[in-house]
Amino acid sequence: MRNWIIAATAATGIGLAAPAMAEDAEGCEDHGAITRYPGSELQWCKTDNYLPYKVPVGPVTGYRAIGEWVETEGRVTRNFYSLTGGERTHPEIWKNYRDALVDAGFEILAEGMFPERNVKGNIGGGSWLGVYYGNNPWGEAGPVNKLVTGTSSSGGTGAVFGKKERAEDTIYVLVALEQHSSNEVATLITVVETAAAETGLVTANAEAMGKDIEELGRTVLDGLFFDHDKATLKAESRPALDEIAKLLETLGEKSFYVVGHTDATGTYAYNMKLSADRAATVRSALIKDYGVDSSRLESAGVGPLTPVFSNVSDGGRKKNRRVELVER
Repeated sequence: MRNWIIAATAATGIGLAAPAMAEDAEGCEDHGAITRYPGSELQWCKTDNYLPYKVPVGPVTGYRAIGEWVETEGRVTRNFYSLTGGERTHPEIWKNYRDALVDAGFEILAEGMFPERNVKGNIGGGSWLGVYYGNNPWGEAGPVNKLVTGTSSSGGTGAVFGKKERAEDTIYVLVALEQHSSNEVATLITVVETAAAETGLVTANAEAMGKDIEELGRTVLDGLFFDHDKATLKAESRPALDEIAKLLETLGEKSFYVVGHTDATGTYAYNMKLSADRAATVRSALIKDYGVDSSRLESAGVGPLTPVFSNVSDGGRKKNRRVELVER
């Protein structure tokens, strides 16, 4: 393994080497998804059970403005760490966090590191971090404010933001740091746990589905709801169907399989039939209600044969019950 890095746990815990115990702020502890850099002191923490939180994924495009954001909401945990002594610099710490995220299977949404001060608006630069902080809840007293007040003597900064789908939710780990002085590296780690599947906020989006088709050749059709153990689409599926039809219109003459999937509950034969029936229902709705050429769509069901998560948990079973659009 890389220097200082240990393997990530199966539960998406991101591990650095076991930290030396410092004088942490009262009531604060590392988040279960990611540990601190060794020797860092946890000086401030805050957890909100529900909070909207914006994740920047593009550079600064105007005065205090970033053009590309991912809008999230859920449980937000923020931990502020200080590492003093001058033996480790922020580029080394940044690389350790980045490697740990990649090793744990995170998709890197935004990254950038600058050994010296950067005010050009690049991802991870000082100006960029200022816009990121300014567009999210702050208003806090204490050591964390050194990130938004005054200037650092060295000025180097960095950020690496990652995303990972879990059975029960989507988790974002956002690491932002700066060489606050020649003797101190300051790091803010924000963890957002969306639990989107439980709140019913996920629905299909034509643009996002198009990117999936282009990169993967398939996409999950979020936002489709069926009656329990039936192939009847519920009325609340209409927004998702609208987006799917929009996607098919933009893709011209391309043809697709509409593929139904189930969890592993029940018999094999039952699940194979249910998945096929649900796929056929979606195909029929797109043809009858949106005028999609029937020759472009062919439906099939594969039951429990291709799970995306373990069927042991409720969250995993929920993710496995899905309909996908697969390029032909």
